Amino acid sequence: MKDLTIVSMDELKEMKEKLQERYDSFKSQNMKLDMSRGKPGADQLDLSMGLFECVDDKKFRASDGTDCRNYGGLDGLPEMKKIFADILEITPAEVIIGGNASLNLMFDMVSQAMTHGVVGSEIPWSKLPIVKFLCPSPGYDRHFAVCEYFNIEMIVVPMKNDGPDMDLVEKLVAEDEHIKGIWCVPKYSNPDGITYSNDVVKRFANMKTKSKDFRIFWDNAYAIHHLYEQQDKLMNILQACKEAGNPDRVFMFTSTSKITFPGAGISAIGASENNIAQIKKRLTIQTIGPDKLNQLRHVIFLKDMDNIKLHMKKHAKILGPKFDVVLKYLEKELGGKKIANWNKPLGGYFVSLNVLKGCAKKVVAKANEAGVKLTSAGATFPYGKDPDDSNIRIAPSYPPLSELEKAIELLCICIQLVSIEKILEE
Repeated sequence: MKDLTIVSMDELKEMKEKLQERYDSFKSQNMKLDMSRGKPGADQLDLSMGLFECVDDKKFRASDGTDCRNYGGLDGLPEMKKIFADILEITPAEVIIGGNASLNLMFDMVSQAMTHGVVGSEIPWSKLPIVKFLCPSPGYDRHFAVCEYFNIEMIVVPMKNDGPDMDLVEKLVAEDEHIKGIWCVPKYSNPDGITYSNDVVKRFANMKTKSKDFRIFWDNAYAIHHLYEQQDKLMNILQACKEAGNPDRVFMFTSTSKITFPGAGISAIGASENNIAQIKKRLTIQTIGPDKLNQLRHVIFLKDMDNIKLHMKKHAKILGPKFDVVLKYLEKELGGKKIANWNKPLGGYFVSLNVLKGCAKKVVAKANEAGVKLTSAGATFPYGKDPDDSNIRIAPSYPPLSELEKAIELLCICIQLVSIEKILEE
């Protein structure tokens, strides 16, 4: 592959002409392919159809005798808490079960902090002149949307190969008492696919914060979502915080959204017993009881961690080849050309792609014009503003393999066209 930044102008123009022909051919196919979100494909959803057979007129009681058809059980069925405790590597007493979306739990925790404060400080964040959150970026756009909703100022923290830039994180939280939290996707991060190193986890647990009610929002969405036999391991943040004398510092979140059904799964929050007690107090006002029948379905279907691991291997068998296709085309079309770089994740739902500065929006627009919808350029940064306009999040999970190949080939063509145009202009 030739480095496009050093080839002659005549050669670049010839390459552009051939790429334009390929692009026009794709455009004439009138494709409508959606790669904008990390949604499981239909074949993945089919893996969990057995959930519908798990509850009948004889199976409606939990192990402790709870009638799952009735009110009560605010913090979740014991069996469901045990499953999530195993996933998060904590104890059932440190777990509360939520509805189908962990995002809902995160929103609730920010809302609780805004209106009533958190353990260790009863001052509501909304009473403060300003509230700030650290946002490792590129990151998850829905986290940033929560901050915008509550008018929380967001501060970008660059991501490194082992997690957020901890030198900067430690400096900021030590100096500014208005920094109340940080968003983290610590395993197979969205979108970079990075798993935080042990050193990063320990530094989070031990760092000195000027704000006594600083909280880590630890969104472990991809805790068991491996793509291959080789798997990343993540240190237990709650245990690290306990050992550092900061047990109340972290809220852990996860769900079955990409284990069973995103629209009808189960979510959970893990935290210190002090935090759990405060959340339970709120729940007595907020709800009369969760959907325990859905919890029971999941308990019967998922059974235990051994069975869950087997189930996730079925997901990996579907997802792994899709990621392989993406990486194959990126290498084939862009490798060595010095116009893009990308990650090679071992798990999660995304491939993070960086193109030349100032090109991401043009690439996404060009792909969309030819029928491939991608995540909006800039979405992986607070306020939708990528300072370099270079990051593109690829979500390979939803399209069938045959459509995915077309979509990635087209994306690579768009990247080359836009890059050559930029180089020629300069």
